[in-house]
Amino acid sequence: MEGEGIIHRQVEANGIQIHLAEKGEGPPVLLLHGFPELWYSWRHQILGLASRGFRALAPDLRGYGDSSAPPDAVSYSVLHIVGDLVALLDALALPQVFLVGHDWGAIIAWYMCLFRPDRVKAVVNLSVAFSPFLPRNPEGKLVDQFRSLYGDDYYICKFQEPGVIEATFAHIGTGNVMRGLFSFRGTNPLNEQEDASLPPSWLSEEDISYYISKFEKSGFTGPVNYYRCLDLNCELGAPWYSAQIKVPVKFIVGDKDLTYHYPGIQDYLHKGGFKQDVPLLEEVVVMEGVAHFINQEKPHEVTEHIYNFFNKFSLDASKL
Repeated sequence: MEGEGIIHRQVEANGIQIHLAEKGEGPPVLLLHGFPELWYSWRHQILGLASRGFRALAPDLRGYGDSSAPPDAVSYSVLHIVGDLVALLDALALPQVFLVGHDWGAIIAWYMCLFRPDRVKAVVNLSVAFSPFLPRNPEGKLVDQFRSLYGDDYYICKFQEPGVIEATFAHIGTGNVMRGLFSFRGTNPLNEQEDASLPPSWLSEEDISYYISKFEKSGFTGPVNYYRCLDLNCELGAPWYSAQIKVPVKFIVGDKDLTYHYPGIQDYLHKGGFKQDVPLLEEVVVMEGVAHFINQEKPHEVTEHIYNFFNKFSLDASKL
């Protein structure tokens, strides 16, 4: 993104270094990426939001890209990640932000709304709804639930044993891993990645090369450690069991996204369960023909959805 006016810097926060990409002036919008992504996943939204009068802020989350990657898996709990973001906002002297999350970024955004709703003006979350990954079922462990539904070969289950998936990815090669994951449309992204040769149409070779360069440098252990903390997160989130999200929310998902085909999720989203857990939910948008990496596959449409939702709060956004 050379020449686009995006500013990069390192910010010390919560005891680590966080790489931050930003552009624009105005009400701040904090953009949280997922797996296997980077700040770069928001490149289109950074430019689009900045051109519309917002200050777009996109960090590499802990363990990714040019941010610090602590070695221990337990250092990637949601308390650590939300702590990073709160400390980042403090370092930037931002008392409150608009928040956007995708994939793991959406999970972190939900937790941030639970833990620190005072720091969040409104949320647009993509792909991952509030219920599936948060402590909604006190019976049994979350990873075991995925295993019972999809078997031991499901990617979340394969990610659990330290070092195993890293060795698999090293054998496949970073380029094939990235192309395969980004190209995926279905229920298990590990099933179809070994023979991937071309990125999807919405990713250029320049884009995929950027991802490859960063993941070859920082590796996959930090990103996969988020999955290794799933059960720990449920334990740590116990005090917030049954708590509601009390900030305004817009949710967007593609109908070809694996997250839109989890058992019961469509009834949850469309028949009142989601609204009960998120009482300030204003809209659920299902984008036809779109898969998981929605903000990159349909960048302009997603930017418009984000802008239109946050712009409704523009009368008092100057307080942010």
